Amino acid sequence: MLKVIAIVGPTAVGKTRLSIELAKKLNGEIISGDSMQIYKGMDIGTAKISEEEKEGIIHHLLDELNPDESYSVAEFQKSVRLKIAEISKKGKLPIIVGGTGLYIKSVLYDYEFSDVEAKSDKNQYEGLTNEEVHEILMGIDPVSAKALHPNNRRRVVRAINIFNETNTTKSETLDAQEKKLLFDCLVIGLTDDREVLYERINSRVDKMINDGLVQEVKSLMDNGVFRDAQSISAIGYKEIYDYLLGLTDFETATELLKRNSRRLAKRQYTWFRNQMDTVWFNVDINDFDKTIDGVIDFINTNTQ
Repeated sequence: MLKVIAIVGPTAVGKTRLSIELAKKLNGEIISGDSMQIYKGMDIGTAKISEEEKEGIIHHLLDELNPDESYSVAEFQKSVRLKIAEISKKGKLPIIVGGTGLYIKSVLYDYEFSDVEAKSDKNQYEGLTNEEVHEILMGIDPVSAKALHPNNRRRVVRAINIFNETNTTKSETLDAQEKKLLFDCLVIGLTDDREVLYERINSRVDKMINDGLVQEVKSLMDNGVFRDAQSISAIGYKEIYDYLLGLTDFETATELLKRNSRRLAKRQYTWFRNQMDTVWFNVDINDFDKTIDGVIDFINTNTQ
């Protein structure tokens, strides 16, 4: 089995910093496990790594799609598995880094997606709003509905179509599959005191605003990326879009962005603790080298 390291955890916990150090020490290349960093021009709001921060480490699945294009978990699964094979063939270690839990799990475990889920765009709901379509899914498959934002219309419609064409919900299809790891994989999770993490999230949002998040979102809007695009469902974009559309004021949009980011972190913790066999490390933000050394020691001990 091919060896893979996955670094997971909530937003703002230090996954990027750890991934760079592991890649340098373990001869690795990094694959983004973030469903939104695949989009071009969405750098500030997704906290995308800069060229300087990469420190020469090769990164994959960044900036590959335009923001008006859709992207599915099935497409991610296929792309990442190809990248794992390519990186391994070069004698390097694939390191998946991100917080999009289902996407990462779909790669590591034997999830199979039906043609309906991967390809179906049939839509009989043109006359309905995003919220009305989402309500239809909620009545059919509440598990999938809770995982999908109403503005992610294409994926919501796909989930409805899966049920209409197979008489089985998307969540039931995934749960029924036997979950076997396909790789020799260690999943490293980073955690921190909840209140400390929330303070870092708030500070990160302030930095995003200072770095030009509003201008970044306005550029997307000016280039014809509409509010109902899949990419704009991301936290950091939908809130600022509403501000630019005059649906809320700037202060409210900023506070919503902070609140939604904190709630996302809480959901990410819960998801990774319940859904994946993760080894957790407490982050020492004042001495991050100690965190890095602890992870390296664990990896060396468990990959002999």
